[in-house]
Amino acid sequence: EMIGWPGGCGDGIFSPGGAISNMYAMLIARFKMFPEVKEKGMAAIPRLVAFTSEHSHFSVKKGAAALGIGTDSVILIGCDERGKMIPSDLERRILEAKQKGFVPFLVSATAGTTVYGAFDPLIAIADICKKYKIWMHVDGAWGGGLLMSRKHKWKLNGVERANSVTWNPHKMMGVPLQCSALLVREEGLMQSCNQMHASYLFQQDKHYDLSYDTGDKALQCGRHVDVFKLWLMWRAKGTTGFEAQIDKCLELAEYLYNKIKNREGYEMVFDGKPQHTNVCFW
Repeated sequence: EMIGWPGGCGDGIFSPGGAISNMYAMLIARFKMFPEVKEKGMAAIPRLVAFTSEHSHFSVKKGAAALGIGTDSVILIGCDERGKMIPSDLERRILEAKQKGFVPFLVSATAGTTVYGAFDPLIAIADICKKYKIWMHVDGAWGGGLLMSRKHKWKLNGVERANSVTWNPHKMMGVPLQCSALLVREEGLMQSCNQMHASYLFQQDKHYDLSYDTGDKALQCGRHVDVFKLWLMWRAKGTTGFEAQIDKCLELAEYLYNKIKNREGYEMVFDGKPQHTNVCFW
């Protein structure tokens, strides 16, 4: 619902951190385009390429390495002076890759970059992904918490058009480590991608709703109950409590920005108020 998917529907899994959530997104995007890769491996499909910004998290490349796609198949897109991906450069690099015979399968946009706290232009990126039929992932590990704020959620406009979203409650929302979720628009896709039909564990005649048994759609078998601490905090704070906490953090960042920009001997890295809590100066 907070992302804005129709009817509040979707799927997802809690994972051991945003890096694994981003890798899940790559895994599912690849399966969506080439389901035969699950049985036959990378040798059975064309050369895949993914796209992400120069300011994105290193986990996009790490995921490509772990999945056998290769770090050379992650194409870094130029950013403007505020660290936001440049859509025209994204489209240019997609066309270049296609001309070389490569198959673009994923664009990973960032909502809250690690250093600048930048939010990529999600609407423009979504238009490009739709045009070229590419999976759109939003790495909102750092900035996803702003969806809890009515004042700041506009910075993620367009996230509702994403195929998948990484969201780390252990960052802006203050949930203890580790607490990261990968959310997927298409229900059932994660299950199809990851299930192994282990009949000795995942029997179909159990005396409860099998949709609660997430073991066959996760990469892990044994998993930590990361959702419980989020549930407890949500019960304690409520949505409005999280909203107040996030609004206060961004208010303090703006206060710090205003203090530093007018103080002799300090320079801001870029002009204008920060979009997130990252206040960059020297």
